[in-house]
Amino acid sequence: MGIHSEETGEVESSAVVDSATHRIDDLLKEKLERAFHKQTSKVRLHDIAKIACEHSPIDLAYAVLHLPHNVRPVLFEHLPNRDDKIKFLINTDSDTRLTLFRQIDDVEMKKIFDRMPIDEAVWVVDDMPERRFRRLMDLIDSKKAAQIRELKKHDRKSAGRLMTSEFFAFTMDMTIREAADYIRDNPRIDFTKGIFILNPSGELQGYVPARNMMINPPSTPLRQVMRPVLHKVTAEATREEVIDLVERYKIAALPVVDIDNDLIGVIAHEDVVEAMEDLADETIAKMAGTNNKFTAYDSIFRRFLTRAPWLLFTLFGGLVNVGVMSWFQQHMGGVLTFVLFFVPLINGMSGTIGIQCSTVLVRIMAMGGLSVGSRRETLLKELGSGLFTGLIFGVGCGLLVYGLDWVGGGLLIGTASPGVVGVIVGAGLIGGCVAGTLLGVCSPLFFVRIGIDPAISAGPVVTAFNDFLSMTIYFTIALAVGNFFLS
Repeated sequence: MGIHSEETGEVESSAVVDSATHRIDDLLKEKLERAFHKQTSKVRLHDIAKIACEHSPIDLAYAVLHLPHNVRPVLFEHLPNRDDKIKFLINTDSDTRLTLFRQIDDVEMKKIFDRMPIDEAVWVVDDMPERRFRRLMDLIDSKKAAQIRELKKHDRKSAGRLMTSEFFAFTMDMTIREAADYIRDNPRIDFTKGIFILNPSGELQGYVPARNMMINPPSTPLRQVMRPVLHKVTAEATREEVIDLVERYKIAALPVVDIDNDLIGVIAHEDVVEAMEDLADETIAKMAGTNNKFTAYDSIFRRFLTRAPWLLFTLFGGLVNVGVMSWFQQHMGGVLTFVLFFVPLINGMSGTIGIQCSTVLVRIMAMGGLSVGSRRETLLKELGSGLFTGLIFGVGCGLLVYGLDWVGGGLLIGTASPGVVGVIVGAGLIGGCVAGTLLGVCSPLFFVRIGIDPAISAGPVVTAFNDFLSMTIYFTIALAVGNFFLS
């Protein structure tokens, strides 16, 4: 995707050019910082009220992340109406919601949640202290509270949490006119989530496209214009299963049924898009060895805490590598002197190949492309690709080092045997790349088997273990070749 420049007529990358939303964020940040740094509180509150009225609550929900936590409730209080406050709560981050929950009284909280859609309310109350949550459920409408509690029971990464219990469902004998009248009388239920058809016992039978409601006579029974439901899930289905179904079959609204095929919820397309974004954030964060909840607005200390665990893992791996080098130094003597010069080369090449293999497999797994039938072929191709790459670069690097050493008359190792350096580096690079390939291919499968997200293997794990394996193989080859040619 790109942004078209009217002045140059060129399409520029959105990663380089500021988007309209980024410009709004910067403008609001500047306005809010000026307002909250006024010396006179009366002028400051007037400015804040003006900002709250002039800008979208969604934009304000993002811009407020630049402000200290203690002043965020001030902006919330000056939003012009309750609907804006709801949009603000839904779109802001968990820390801001937690801060606001400490400031909003029970009466105002009840009024907000009475108007908030159930599926959105479930996500918002996740950031609420348990005692406050129970008190709120006692205040709001009992039917809505029961629905929120029921949805909240489901795992955050399941279809039950993604679905909404507010949707249109009619019996097969109802006419288009009767269904349209009911839809008109319930404007707060989102019409785009679909119209589903049930039999008298409540079992899902089909759905009616919105177009069929418009082009057919009002007296037509819904059974005559409905279509069969080809894809549905249970509440226990994983987030990945939902994404795979919606992505492959382009489903606008995915029905959720119980064991008796009774319709209990609907997953809208926009909810699936949000789930895809969350999944992508988590995957990228795990591959980088950090926390997926990290944002650009977090403090330096929080940034450190999100990265420290994997950095400690990498530090431990580095200390193990030092131990390996110390052990080989006792057995290699002078040969280690020139071998050390090529350690960054070996580790860098093998590590890159390992990361490439692991990342490709994780991506295929995330997109559902690694089925039981295609697993063997995919793994063999990835292994072959990594091994072939290591062989080509190993032979090429060995020949290059051989040529440089030959021109220098064996200066690298103080001997007139220029082939020794080329053999050690070339064989060591091939061995390191083989280790990186095997690690990159096998680690995602290993993590899946033990029930851990394979994205973890694409970052610090592969890097740390690969350095150890490739360096051990390289030193072993150097020791063997050195003893054979130089003894």
